[in-house]
Amino acid sequence: MALQLHHVHRWDLTPAEAIAVQRDLAPRVVLNDDLPPLGRVAGVDCGFEQNGSLTRAAVAVLDFPGLGLVEHAVVRIPTLFPYVPGLLSFREIPAILAALDQLWQQPDLILVDGQGYAHPRRFGIACHLGVLTGFATIGVGKTRLVGTFDPPANERGAWSPLSANSETVGAVLRSRTGVKPIFISPGHRVSLATALGLVDRCVTRYRLPETTRWAHRLASG
Repeated sequence: MALQLHHVHRWDLTPAEAIAVQRDLAPRVVLNDDLPPLGRVAGVDCGFEQNGSLTRAAVAVLDFPGLGLVEHAVVRIPTLFPYVPGLLSFREIPAILAALDQLWQQPDLILVDGQGYAHPRRFGIACHLGVLTGFATIGVGKTRLVGTFDPPANERGAWSPLSANSETVGAVLRSRTGVKPIFISPGHRVSLATALGLVDRCVTRYRLPETTRWAHRLASG
């Protein structure tokens, strides 16, 4: 698959320049449903090697709704950006783009390990990846970055709104009874309600959706 980017910017940026890019691109995020028919859903994740100097990105593509692995790619590139809270996308997306470019067929939806709209500038890694590539994306975070919430009921499928500055920016989903919830937020071309439903459909008997589990396994291997 020859990856076509809708927007291009430099990656050798200072943190201040990176924040300016987020503010410039954030208005391009689409929070309404604009999804193709779903036959292939992907998960992306990154790990780091050699004391963080090398980024290892993995993309796992599963059929939907069966959730069987149909394709994957793993790439390693030099890490271009330091770890700065709120600027994760500048550290990870260059490697993720290289991994996506290795696929034979493009996915219809990408679940990103990290935040989407639930971000200080409403432009987490899932939003950033979606705006650059045009793919529909959802952020699936293991921890909260911003916002407040009431704990969802202790049963699978229960959820509560994640709010920041009087705005609902995501949802806190109990993906499995008796385990810590996960944090769902729209990335691009997906509404919050649809994001919740799709993540739930990608969860089997584990806390994290199968897309994320496969990508994490590949990125950490």
